[in-house]
Amino acid sequence: MKIVFAPDSFKGTLPAERVCELLDEKARLVFPGCETVRVPVSDGGEGTADVVVSATGGKRIEVTVKNPIGKSVNARYGICRDDCAVIEMASASGLPLVPPKERDILNANTYGTGQLILDALLRGIRKFYLAIGGSATNDGGIGCAAALGVRFLDQHGEELFPVPANLGQICRIDMSRIHPAAAESEFTVMCDVKNPLLGQNGATYVFGPQKGASESELELLEAGMSHYAGVLERTFGRKIADMPGAGAAGGLGAGLMAFAHADLCSGIETILKIVDFDRILEGADLVVTGEGNLDYQSVFGKVPYGVGMAAKRHQIPCAAIVGGMGAGASDIYACGVDSIITTINAAMPVEEALAQAEELFSDAAERLFRMVRVGMVMKK
Repeated sequence: MKIVFAPDSFKGTLPAERVCELLDEKARLVFPGCETVRVPVSDGGEGTADVVVSATGGKRIEVTVKNPIGKSVNARYGICRDDCAVIEMASASGLPLVPPKERDILNANTYGTGQLILDALLRGIRKFYLAIGGSATNDGGIGCAAALGVRFLDQHGEELFPVPANLGQICRIDMSRIHPAAAESEFTVMCDVKNPLLGQNGATYVFGPQKGASESELELLEAGMSHYAGVLERTFGRKIADMPGAGAAGGLGAGLMAFAHADLCSGIETILKIVDFDRILEGADLVVTGEGNLDYQSVFGKVPYGVGMAAKRHQIPCAAIVGGMGAGASDIYACGVDSIITTINAAMPVEEALAQAEELFSDAAERLFRMVRVGMVMKK
């Protein structure tokens, strides 16, 4: 019997690697001698690089870069199969890197993310996967581009510092000094956000408030971003601002599409492709996935959706173990997940459930495998 484990982390309690360990322990208890394959995965959010490195036997690279407000920070990215880099922009440009009292949305940029890309380019990497969730910035990707050599010039031809406060002053984009290896490279952005760059559903108004922007700052940022969108269109001949995902990560999605010709793709589908999940599923009898909470949002690109759909293509039964179920959780049944098991086994406060997360998950895993065994006996 071959069982494949492909869970997400249970955020704040159990990393995906530990989830796999607990599943393995209980699977072998109920099915002695079974073959198990551990594939911790992510939907492109926090922990993506670590998950891919673990799944592919890759390596972690640590680099000192600038955080969103220009202070030095140690950031990491992953290299897998020696030919591609997996970069989390949050590692260099994430909101948790800036204490609440120091947050300055008008002057926070993505320069550090560009430094991570540059470091990988200098190591010979030409294939990039970027997870762009959790940003502290709203700079349209100009900081990232500047780290790669792109210059943003005002009406007098003077170079502007690449921060959101200067978006409205950009008159010309000078691409002549971008690192030549960038043009030779392939960039894939893992992003399930469909927001455009501008408007009430755009980068500024949707994500700006959570990054500390005031009402007056939102108006200033939107005006600057609108001007910048026009410059992008004139420079690159494409109306990037309207593209789905352009507004992701404060407009970093738009910047990467413009300066790196990046493709925006589903996070979980991209990760499953990186780890060659279809090959892993060959000969499998059961797939087990999971996440902290499963609800109506899960069918829009979360881990159980991606894993379930892959299992469905291979006609392999798939079960999910989750911390909790919300409204619309049953929608996942149409996406290849055949059964949902919750870790909660009694009425308890949330705090108690979180404190006992490992014990509760272990119990749920054993219940799942025992139920699978019952099904096997009934089939006979």
